[in-house]
Amino acid sequence: MRLVLSWLREFVDLDAPAEDIAEKLSIRGFEVASMEALDGGDAVIDFEITANRPDCLSVIGLAREIATTYSLPLRDREQTPSLATGRSDRLAIHLDDQELCPRYAGAVADVKIGPSPGWLTARLHAAGVRPISNIVDITNYVNLEIGQPMHAFDLAKLAGPEIRVRRAKRGESIVTLDDVERKLDPDMLVIADCDRAQAIAGVMGGAASEVSASTTAIVLESAYFKPSSVRRTSKRLGLKTEASARFERGADIGAQVRAIERAAALIAQIGAGRIAVPVVDCYPQPRGPVRIVLRRTRLGQLLGAQVPDGDVERILRALGLDVRANADGWETVAPTFRVDLLREADLIEEVGRHYGFDRLDATFPVATAPAPAPDPRIARDQAVRRVMTAAGASEAITFAFIEAKAAEPFASVLGGAMPVAVANPLSAKFDTLRPLLLPGLVDAVAHNRRHGRRDVRLFEIGSVYLPEKGEKLPREPRRLALVMTGRRRAEFWAEPDAGAVPMLDFFDMKGVVEALVGDLHLPDVAYRPAKVSYLHPGKASELVVGGNVVGQFGVLHPKVAEAYELGGRDVLAGEFDLEAILAAVPERHAYVPVPRFPAALRDIAVIVDGPVTAERVLAEIRTAGGSILRDVRLFDLYRGESIPAGKKSTCCSIMNTVQN
Repeated sequence: MRLVLSWLREFVDLDAPAEDIAEKLSIRGFEVASMEALDGGDAVIDFEITANRPDCLSVIGLAREIATTYSLPLRDREQTPSLATGRSDRLAIHLDDQELCPRYAGAVADVKIGPSPGWLTARLHAAGVRPISNIVDITNYVNLEIGQPMHAFDLAKLAGPEIRVRRAKRGESIVTLDDVERKLDPDMLVIADCDRAQAIAGVMGGAASEVSASTTAIVLESAYFKPSSVRRTSKRLGLKTEASARFERGADIGAQVRAIERAAALIAQIGAGRIAVPVVDCYPQPRGPVRIVLRRTRLGQLLGAQVPDGDVERILRALGLDVRANADGWETVAPTFRVDLLREADLIEEVGRHYGFDRLDATFPVATAPAPAPDPRIARDQAVRRVMTAAGASEAITFAFIEAKAAEPFASVLGGAMPVAVANPLSAKFDTLRPLLLPGLVDAVAHNRRHGRRDVRLFEIGSVYLPEKGEKLPREPRRLALVMTGRRRAEFWAEPDAGAVPMLDFFDMKGVVEALVGDLHLPDVAYRPAKVSYLHPGKASELVVGGNVVGQFGVLHPKVAEAYELGGRDVLAGEFDLEAILAAVPERHAYVPVPRFPAALRDIAVIVDGPVTAERVLAEIRTAGGSILRDVRLFDLYRGESIPAGKKSTCCSIMNTVQN
């Protein structure tokens, strides 16, 4: 919001320099984007307004904050004459959808179109708005001054003196003021006449009823639209305007008639015409005020200091609240322009901001109850993180939103179902909820490779989103994903062949998985060949715990790697059901006494059929070894001249304990 200081001084009698104003407001939560000096000693401060403060997207809103900051009165700008409201012979308004538009005010004005006076165009230029004509400039001026967007229709171009606020019809379209034809969805709100849509509610007007040099009568619109409706429409159409920026954050539902009155005063002031009374104000179900009780003890608890009662009342009244003291504190009524004031903590924040957080001493909050026991999942997650970081992986946090195209290679995990689409995505690259963690991690590997990093090891712990048949919301199981690529270790200058460092392969990934299994003491673990669309056939395995498959890992499928421009080098990837893994972790780990005697080592070679897996051989040895078997591992695999065709020799090292 660009604040022109000469405009500000119409509301606050303040001679402070722009730098001082900017510094004081920045302390109170308004970030300064830039400052600019104008001709004639004027200046502009560009403030970054947070989404919860739509009231400050106006001159009077910032003036109210500045008046409170400097303990100055807000100058009464209500010298604008009031206009009668009621039925009009020249305009009829019908609210077909009161949910999306609970209030709509309109008035007819006889006008003479021409250029605006110099003072008005100068202020619009300073505020970053291009002047067009006197009537359009006045609607923009009122929007900037009081934060209420307005629109003017050419009355002669409407199909009769009637405004109808309704949802768009199926297949309906409109050419907006930027000369672009936009197709409308049935859930979008439009402003229409008897025949067709003439504006997209809260976003932009239509070209068919645009005010032009030949316009002699207009319909002034001043309305309140449901914020979520405007936000959804603006995003879906890719159309961001000054009006939508205010409506989607929450406009003042009490400012509609006041905006028309201000516009009428400006039209009369510059000699551009006159408003025909009465103003038509459709407000079928007026909203009651928001009443909030502020307790003195709660104020002290949250701020850690006792703010004098006089300061509390001064601050709240200066911000526009009605305040009445009681025995425990204050009963307040929030103004309609402060849509962010809903609960007691909101008032405490306002008091703290303007009293000065720098005046509050650092204190510890008073403990009223013992701290709850920590969630056991936190410790278990930390155990998983320790294993992953010990394996050389760095933790990554990727977006839960991905592009639909990025989810396609991993869609097999959904069993034919479609990934969960985002109804109102920020952009086409964030239109789908991830079915796996791997798309984001593989994309992060590709990003690192594009920036010259060859060795990448990343892991992530997070939720995925799986569609649930018959349910509106997806399931959100937590997963662990790991991606590795590059060299097994760093090169060492003293090695004979420093460039011959081996690359990571499938067994490095399996080693990390085995380390995780061992560290968590998971029981009844097995590995089986896996067939997963995004992993390389023959180089993929599934992790089985207690007879249940809890994850798959292996070499990323070449086609998937090529899609991410990762061809030419193996990328190891794995994803695991973290909830199932942590549920299998035993509550207690059995203590095994240290043997009194050294273990006996023995190597054996077992000749088996080619398809027999090493896992099966090791399982047989564990079964036969019984209680005296301490450990067994495979250390060699041989196929050659001394082994019959179709057979292989698996060499195992066995460690037995000696009975006491």
